[in-house]
Amino acid sequence: MSEETGRQRIDKWLWFARFAKSRSIAQKLVTGGKVRVNRDKIDAPSRLVRPGDVLTLSLERQVRVVKILDPGMRRGPAPEAQRLYEDLTPPAILTEPVVRNGPRPTKRDRRVLDAFHSAVSDDDGENFPSDDED
Repeated sequence: MSEETGRQRIDKWLWFARFAKSRSIAQKLVTGGKVRVNRDKIDAPSRLVRPGDVLTLSLERQVRVVKILDPGMRRGPAPEAQRLYEDLTPPAILTEPVVRNGPRPTKRDRRVLDAFHSAVSDDDGENFPSDDED
């Protein structure tokens, strides 16, 4: 890191801030197009970042938006790493719970489904009860 400018390589910063478990994984994130700096997609892990830059990270199950506050000096514990950035990720939009298409299946419904599955596996269809039976 160059001390006088406060700039640091993006792969090193991602590792210090604990967005990647290793520096090589951080490099793969950058070269894979998963990182944007100030809305610009980057592909070079040697790209220098500084405090004030906004990163957009496309991680496995989420997209994170963070503002760099400090370049960091080492990969420390999680509380120290969290002081390197400010999380700007918008809160998840709350949606209504998923409603099933009707009430829970009854015991009879489950028996019909079981018979159907066994009939499909046997390819003869004779075990499938008709709708007339109750």
